Amino acid sequence: MGDVLSRRLVELFHWVDPGPDSSHLVSDTSGWWRDPAVLAGIGPALAGLFPDARPTVVVAPEVTGLLLGPLVAVAAGAGFLPAYKMGGQRRRAGPMRWAETPPDYRGRRLRMGVDAHRLGPADRVLLVDDWVATGAQLDALDQVVRGSGAELVGAAAVVATCPPYVAERLRLRSLLTGDDLD
Repeated sequence: MGDVLSRRLVELFHWVDPGPDSSHLVSDTSGWWRDPAVLAGIGPALAGLFPDARPTVVVAPEVTGLLLGPLVAVAAGAGFLPAYKMGGQRRRAGPMRWAETPPDYRGRRLRMGVDAHRLGPADRVLLVDDWVATGAQLDALDQVVRGSGAELVGAAAVVATCPPYVAERLRLRSLLTGDDLD
C-alpha cells in the first residue's frame, strides 16, 4: 500500500501560481482529502512510519492537523490532542501549555499550545503534520511535550522539505520529500 499511496499523493498534488503579486507557488493538497483511498490509507501509512513507537497520543497543529491527526491516532491506537495557534479563531477555555516557534517559512513566530490537562508524564507523543518546511511548529510542540514531562517518540509528515538536521532533531519521517513533488 505504501508505494501505491505515495504515487496517489503525488498524482493528486498540484502547485498553484496565485498570480503576479505572489513571490512563490502555493501547494494544493486538497485532492488528498477528496480521495477516499488516500483518506483511508494516510493515517495507517503515517502511523506505520513508527511501527514500534506505541504512542499514547498524537498531537497535530491546526488547521490541517485537525483532520490528519485523528486519522493517524486511530491507526496507531492512540488518542488525539489538537494543537492550537495563539490568536486563532478557536478560543480556549482552560489552561494551555504554550511554546513559541522559531521563524517559520514566512519568517513569522507563532505560539503553539495544547490543553495542559490532557498531556502528562505518562504520555508517549507522536507529532503529525501534513507539510514540514522549517520544522518551526513541530519544534514548538516538542517544547510543549517536553515541558509536560511527556516523551516524544517522533514526528510524522506527509511531506518533508526541511533540512536534514531539522528532520534528525525531530526524529521526523515522511511519506514524501520535496523532490517527489517537483
